[in-house]
Amino acid sequence: MQITVNGETREVDVEEDMPLLWVLRDELGIKGVKYGCGIAQCGACTVHIDGEAVKSCQVFAGDVWGEVTTIEGLGTPDALHAVQAAWIEHQVAQCGYCQSGHMMLAASFLSETPDPSETQIDAAMSANLCRCGTYPRIREAVKTAAKMMREG
Repeated sequence: MQITVNGETREVDVEEDMPLLWVLRDELGIKGVKYGCGIAQCGACTVHIDGEAVKSCQVFAGDVWGEVTTIEGLGTPDALHAVQAAWIEHQVAQCGYCQSGHMMLAASFLSETPDPSETQIDAAMSANLCRCGTYPRIREAVKTAAKMMREG
């Protein structure tokens, strides 16, 4: 089957019921997407499909409906996405394991909610967990990224 990931169409020889998470990590070697719980509770595996944040552990390869974007495709080293730049500015990551999922969730959220309140940020970001408890820094980074995106 073919799958488009980070702008590149790739051929993979997998069963249609293989979780997208394993296609990305094991078949395509894309390691930014992380395995956390396998039951869509933690969000470490969050990627975008056509811009929508989804937990890749719960999407089967045969059910992928559009282009997949991982943290590796969100920005480039020369042109970071606003969310990536804000994460660096606020030094969000502690252990860092969950942060790619948080950034992917934040980018999708901000594409739909360009000027969020703190309450909206907290509600949206509560879909992903951080065992290190960096939630205050995540909130500040999302606010900064929103401002950066609005200002262009």
